[in-house]
Amino acid sequence: MKHIYLNLKRFDIPLEFGGVNRIAPIDQWGQYIIENVQDGLDAYDCSLVEFTLFFPELHLLDAIRSRREGSSLKIGSQGVFRQDTSVGGNFGAFTCGRTANAMKAAGCTAVLIGHCEERKDKLGIMQEAGKEDTDAVNRILNQEVKAAIEAGLDVLYCIGENAQEQDHWQEVLEKQVRIGLEGADLSKVTIAYEPIWAIGPGKTPPDAPYIQKIAAYIKEISGGLDVVYGGGLKTDNAKMLASIPEIDGGLIALTRFSGEIGYYPDEYLEIIRTYLDK
Repeated sequence: MKHIYLNLKRFDIPLEFGGVNRIAPIDQWGQYIIENVQDGLDAYDCSLVEFTLFFPELHLLDAIRSRREGSSLKIGSQGVFRQDTSVGGNFGAFTCGRTANAMKAAGCTAVLIGHCEERKDKLGIMQEAGKEDTDAVNRILNQEVKAAIEAGLDVLYCIGENAQEQDHWQEVLEKQVRIGLEGADLSKVTIAYEPIWAIGPGKTPPDAPYIQKIAAYIKEISGGLDVVYGGGLKTDNAKMLASIPEIDGGLIALTRFSGEIGYYPDEYLEIIRTYLDK
């Protein structure tokens, strides 16, 4: 099974507010995306490839409503809270918490957990308190993973090393996998590898041998879980990534990195065509 994920981050914010949304008014943005990609995915056998889009919470209901019956698209949220409601227990006192049960009730089937931006945020909160404990971040993410799976959501769990961690990347990735997935139902988990040190303007992305080495190691320490490339699946690296047997897909964010930077549905479909060689 191949997995193509799309993280729409906060690409809904209009240009006049500093965002990159050039495609639709914000109240129509989620609907526009679904309506402009789902028909193009009918060319692919959904038993062989899975398409999942992670939306900002504001747009989930519109996106889910816009899925036609039989659509191959799955819709997910960009994270969940580490605690949740339960029958006979807490009925929902989680102000500001995006609980997994709430996302499941809304119609989501998947969730993105442990993205490098989420890890950075959690570590930043600890640093404000004079602490720097990446193991604690992994333990918090483990609670989120378990909450998501308990609610019936599939999990895309992100791991990766930053520039300061490159010289001991095996230790970093091993802890992220071991602690972050401890006690979780691994049949509900796919791993995304993010080479954090290589993400961003002007940075050199890893080559195929490096990605293959990392993916093979992740499969070894995770018991053979599917591994997708989270450093950005795009048109110019799609064929290279497709040639790596240890890579089972990719995580797309931006589709255009120069000029009118942003996300464009037709370019999303082009990335998929290139990766799947259609």
